[in-house]
Amino acid sequence: MSVVSTLLDDHLQTASTLRDQVTRIEAIGRLLVTCLHAGNKVLLCGNGGSAADAQHIAPELVCRFESARRGLPAIALTTDSSGLTAIGNDFGFERVFARQVEALGRPGDMLVAISTSGNSPNVLAAVEAARGLDVTCIGLLGGSGGVIRDRVQHSLVIASNVTARIQECHILVGHIWCALIDAAFSAG
Repeated sequence: MSVVSTLLDDHLQTASTLRDQVTRIEAIGRLLVTCLHAGNKVLLCGNGGSAADAQHIAPELVCRFESARRGLPAIALTTDSSGLTAIGNDFGFERVFARQVEALGRPGDMLVAISTSGNSPNVLAAVEAARGLDVTCIGLLGGSGGVIRDRVQHSLVIASNVTARIQECHILVGHIWCALIDAAFSAG
């Protein structure tokens, strides 16, 4: 079997496990819709590829996903290089997201904490800061869900230890949530 065929088979096998989590995916999507309908915002954070996922999902809400609808408030906490470097310098890398959550988060907002291991210290610190502000936390995680799984109110865990497969499923779930949000905001 070729490398390409093996990778495609691995992807499809991992993605197929999402069928067991359809109810959870839909429930979290409804929570995001409720948050946005109430005029609150969605904050997103992660490292590396998960930072890219945060940066991918946020503009799908602010600009549009597939439907014409009004822009929705979403912020990827991974994009402000001046803020990230200042916070990293003054407070340490572990606080780069938490400090932004403290500044931007309000009760009723939601934080999407993305981590393929579920153990990223700076993502965990963001979750802790969010919980202190009554910001609801969603963990988009991998593996066993790590320590973050037990610290968030809602989690979706991709049961794989292969980072690439986890990230592929994370962006699929992100797109599903965006489609649910589109449907809620473009109806009527």
